[in-house]
Amino acid sequence: MNIEDYRNYCLSLGEDVEEKMPFTAFRYAGGVLVFYVHGHMFSFFDCDDFSVITLKCQPERIGELAQSDCITKPFNLSPKHWIGIRPDEAPDDLLRQLTRNSYEIVKAKYPPLSSP
Repeated sequence: MNIEDYRNYCLSLGEDVEEKMPFTAFRYAGGVLVFYVHGHMFSFFDCDDFSVITLKCQPERIGELAQSDCITKPFNLSPKHWIGIRPDEAPDDLLRQLTRNSYEIVKAKYPPLSSP
């Protein structure tokens, strides 16, 4: 899956999905695009190097998923709760499934932010 198709997929998951580039002040993370649900991230990648996407995952699934060549360590987050996936090696259906899973984990854990 290419970067634009992946971005469109993330945005299609729900009206509560937002995308931001929150790390522009950092020298090596300025191109990181983050997708949020209810103000919490569920997916991110570097637009300048679309080689790994970091996703939230259930800890009990990570060991089994790690057996696949397309699964790697997450970028800069705990490997206990996050995985990295190589979009150029992963089947599109697996990438979509793991992205939706990440979105659902975060959405269930954090209720919508209330307005004042």
